[in-house]
Amino acid sequence: MTSLAPQPSRTLERLAARLRGSVGKCIADYRMISDGDKVMVCVSGGKDSYTLLDMLLSLRRSAPVSFELLAVNLDQKQPEFPAHVLPDYLAGRGVPFHIIEQDTYSVVKRVVPEGRTMCGLCSRLRRGALYRFAAENGITKIALGHHREDIVETLFLNLFFGGRLKAMAPKLLSDDARHVVIRPLAYVAECEIARYARGRDFPIIPCKLCGSQDNMQRLAIKKMLADWEREFPGRTESLLSALRHIEPAHLADPRHFDFAGLDLKRAAAMSDSEETAFEERLAQFPALAS
Repeated sequence: MTSLAPQPSRTLERLAARLRGSVGKCIADYRMISDGDKVMVCVSGGKDSYTLLDMLLSLRRSAPVSFELLAVNLDQKQPEFPAHVLPDYLAGRGVPFHIIEQDTYSVVKRVVPEGRTMCGLCSRLRRGALYRFAAENGITKIALGHHREDIVETLFLNLFFGGRLKAMAPKLLSDDARHVVIRPLAYVAECEIARYARGRDFPIIPCKLCGSQDNMQRLAIKKMLADWEREFPGRTESLLSALRHIEPAHLADPRHFDFAGLDLKRAAAMSDSEETAFEERLAQFPALAS
């Protein structure tokens, strides 16, 4: 019997192939997934996490290593949260999943003053719940859906508002050294994720359910980068490339480069140079050299 399900367009197929290539390269570059890994894919109901799950499911079929995937969502008990959407979608895809139910929404509403953004505290509580689940269920890798723009925006947020040259690492070890976090979408542009999500018609759950305001600093950075990208196409890609090609000797952090030891290196180099010059002069007189 012929299936009547709509087939993906050639354009969507090409986009999917391009995304798989970028995600696969990122995974390989940072050795994100190893044989036998149990990867927890954090799904929020947004375009990024749906795309991440899709890419990992696709790559797993042809990967040179064997690994498990478990989709995990944290139901934070926001008012009007459509709790059925993700379970229905994941069950329909045949993806193993678990829903963590934890009322972090009430905690955030109680602690954060009215009118202030709740994103910071909400993120910390969410991370704690996910880390705890990972520790209790043998998870070896925690996959998050942060993309290229998230990483570059975080660089400028830290630079302008935190006085630090710091972004999001594609792969990192948690502060307590118990969890390895991976971001396989690190090379992927947000606009391509948005196009893919529209083409795949994912059941998107809005992130405004908590009623929190947007992070105004991040919005300002996002607008700045978008303006740059319009005027100078490719600038965001260049910024990400810069994060992958750092020169500690040309920055100013003595914790990451031995500036104090430069004098000793110079003295050693001068000594080696003088010794080499002497040997070259000596070689001009074979009788003396022997």
